[in-house]
Amino acid sequence: MFPRLSAILLMLCCLSCSDAGDGGAPSGGDPAAWPQRPLRVIIPFGPGGLADVTLRLAGEKIGEAVGQTLVMENRPGAGGVAATSTMLNNPADGHTLIVLTNGTTIAETQFPDLPYDIETQLQPISSLTWFDLVLLTGKGSGFSTLDDLLEAAGRRTLRIATINPGSTQHLSAELFKSSAGIDATVITYRTTPDVLGALLRNEVDLVLEAYTAMKGAIDNGDVVPLAVTGSARNPALAQVPTAVEAGVEGYVVEGWNGLYTHAEVHPEIVGRLQAALAEVTALPEIQARFRDLGVEARASTPEEMDERFQADVARWREVMIESGLTP
Repeated sequence: MFPRLSAILLMLCCLSCSDAGDGGAPSGGDPAAWPQRPLRVIIPFGPGGLADVTLRLAGEKIGEAVGQTLVMENRPGAGGVAATSTMLNNPADGHTLIVLTNGTTIAETQFPDLPYDIETQLQPISSLTWFDLVLLTGKGSGFSTLDDLLEAAGRRTLRIATINPGSTQHLSAELFKSSAGIDATVITYRTTPDVLGALLRNEVDLVLEAYTAMKGAIDNGDVVPLAVTGSARNPALAQVPTAVEAGVEGYVVEGWNGLYTHAEVHPEIVGRLQAALAEVTALPEIQARFRDLGVEARASTPEEMDERFQADVARWREVMIESGLTP
């Protein structure tokens, strides 16, 4: 079901030489001299994704706050394996960062033979972005509320579409089934446009996806948002209830993107980076630009990020096991 790691691991053997960077930098970095050069930020997704877009929106301000430019580098694929391995092959001097997401916590179970240990080899700096998913149906489905859909689930098996097996959307759909107590078949597609096409053709009844990916279809009236998965309503869809408000008790899914660096990086450097993210995410212009994307700009402490990471690993592992999804 999931991408195989064997070919990836062979590829990673080549990365250690090409991505080693400045081997002479001291381990942990020198807080008095940092930052000495632009900060390299590795993004484990292709251009245009939510993690990529939000980091680029805030990147210039973060660079100004720390006194160096942020250089973004996209390394998509394989559950973040290539990106994380590239990160770890660079000096632990505070000049290389990586974006991790709630999807990283899924990969901890999805790929049991990862060639690294996130919790011992990397340390969190701060969250940057928080977001929910939207439960959507087609305009021709006949459902105008989530209650309509749940009532239909009592008469027949629903069809739910998401992207990629093992994605946050996929596991959120499996969690929705159990939380709502309904019988449904989850169908995974390769891309978000594939998912949207299936919904528009009425091949499926429900889709779970991020607001940013579906904004155009929502604005055009092609799809109907029934609920959001957050603990509070999404300001971009203020009239749409949360799933809990709509009657699915306990069903809350909130994703996040955050910045991490090597575990050995000096605490003072990490503190300066965290302060920069806290400063930038509080800026009204950044708050507004993120809100337009249907997401929230919000920093955390490293300790809060670590607690959330571990809680999400445990949560999604349980969902995978209960859903019968094997690594």
